Amino acid sequence: MGDFIDRVKTTYKSGSVLTRLIIINVSVFVVLKVIGVIFILFNIYSLDLITLLGVPSYIPLLINRIWTLVTYMFVHEGFLHILFNMLWLYWFGKIFLQYFTGRTLGSLYVLGGLAGAILYIIAFNTIPYYLGMDRGWMIGASAAVMAIVMGAAFYKPDLKLRLLFIGEIKIVYIAIFAFILDFLSLGSPVNPGGHVAHIGGALLGYLFASQYHNGRDITKWMSKVIDWFVTLFKPRKKKAKMKVTYSRTETDWEYNERKHSEAEEIDAILDKLKKSGYSGLSSEEKRKLFDASKK
Repeated sequence: MGDFIDRVKTTYKSGSVLTRLIIINVSVFVVLKVIGVIFILFNIYSLDLITLLGVPSYIPLLINRIWTLVTYMFVHEGFLHILFNMLWLYWFGKIFLQYFTGRTLGSLYVLGGLAGAILYIIAFNTIPYYLGMDRGWMIGASAAVMAIVMGAAFYKPDLKLRLLFIGEIKIVYIAIFAFILDFLSLGSPVNPGGHVAHIGGALLGYLFASQYHNGRDITKWMSKVIDWFVTLFKPRKKKAKMKVTYSRTETDWEYNERKHSEAEEIDAILDKLKKSGYSGLSSEEKRKLFDASKK
């Protein structure tokens, strides 16, 4: 087990942003499942971590759990839920990284998740159909993943993928088909918040691609925010103390004394040279004699 965890850590450190996002999502899923089993075994029902991490539609509760705007996009409850989200993220993330940096992918992921959460909150507090529903909470990376899908698809709409039983198809058609399915499901009682969030993430991804074609990267500010946040958790390196040396002008007496001492030392080396020859001098004496000859 220890070797497996070490391999995961190594993969995380050396992997791309796409790899790290997948590892984070899967790790959170596994940890929450393990904690859930422990809670069941010990009859702990007063605390539900998923609801604490999921973004609520009730604004007063959201204000007290503002962190859920980010945490919800890394939380999944069912195996199929996380499986399909990670598959979509992997497939379209690979395409995205052919044209953009991992930094941009990570920033678009977060922006897409935020867009999905904001549209979900607005919809469930303004649209009559959703107002009649019980106030709940939302989890899942779907909105963030949809931003990556739409961003890649509308940046390179002519790029094709080969699908089983279908053959080659442009990725933009896949993205549009997924968007239409979510739009037609907005009136469904099954996962209504999720479909709304998907629309938010998809619109953000489309906005990214269209703006990038116009020479503007809307993820830049988020990249700076993420960089700042990451630096908060990095250990700070201690600055090496600078050694300061003070110098002053030599007095005439000190100068004459130093010159007299050097002259005596050279005379002693010359006397030794006459008696023992050059080979009899030490390396230090040879150096001093050489330096004196250049003056």
